[in-house]
Amino acid sequence: MSNATELQLVTFGLGAEIFAVPVCLVREILDYKEAFRIPNGPDYLLGLTEMRGQGVTTIDFRLRLGLSPFEPTPATRILVVDVPVGNRVLMLGLVVDRVLEVCSVSTDQVDAAPDIGVRWSSDYIGGVIKRAEGFVVLVEMSKIFSTEEARVLEARAAA
Repeated sequence: MSNATELQLVTFGLGAEIFAVPVCLVREILDYKEAFRIPNGPDYLLGLTEMRGQGVTTIDFRLRLGLSPFEPTPATRILVVDVPVGNRVLMLGLVVDRVLEVCSVSTDQVDAAPDIGVRWSSDYIGGVIKRAEGFVVLVEMSKIFSTEEARVLEARAAA
């Protein structure tokens, strides 16, 4: 008898790759709209997106993972997520090519991240899930940004 637990995930596409983040970190899925630019930020920082009267720091998630910059299409979405950084939580909008589904996987279906032949930094990979349609990369949101980068993003957004 395994003591695997269920993981609820939101899956999304960046180019040909499929990624997933835990549902518990996702606040909202917004249709893409141009962000209000913030000067002097890192290249992946697009600016602020308005969500119910609140400004959400929005990034090009493709660029952050080392892929080519996104080109908006009708399927482009902004995934508003809570990113644990140090002892606090940063609310971020991740621009993704498309949001696919909410699904459940068993924790025993999650394999460790391979450290060979991947095109993005494997530091962010919380694991890999094998599904009928291919691999899904589980993003470790707490490792997407260093504490220093999070500080810079917050400072830019507050400026």
